Amino acid sequence: MCGCKASVPSTKHYSVSPAAPQKSPPAAAGMPKRIPIAKQLASIKALEKGSDLEKAVATAALVYNNAADPEGKLSKAETKNLLQTQFLSFIQGQENKPKYQEVISALDEETENKIDFEDFMILLVSLTLMSDLLQEIKNMKTTK
Repeated sequence: MCGCKASVPSTKHYSVSPAAPQKSPPAAAGMPKRIPIAKQLASIKALEKGSDLEKAVATAALVYNNAADPEGKLSKAETKNLLQTQFLSFIQGQENKPKYQEVISALDEETENKIDFEDFMILLVSLTLMSDLLQEIKNMKTTK
């Protein structure tokens, strides 16, 4: 999809069709337990004094990496599940909006059937920009 074209605006938009949130499957016997994201984040020495923004981006990267396959990619289904379980507050209520539907259908039409981290981040930003939650965040008072 994007490869190394970060400076060129992508013509693709992504969205997620509504699906019932799925719970993570219980750890199989003998399988190692996954380390919580907060613990993973805390173990990154470079972020000990990191800004909120740096920690937010690192958190997104950790969430993606924990869900990605060994090649560092997510399938369409895994991407949609991750959005439903980790990004629901931003996509909730967007399902009937044309822009949202456009983004989701672009994801469905993706020919590679896998999403890399760059495309995942573009997807998150696209969904954030169209979300009602972003407007609520913008309206929040930052001073007393």
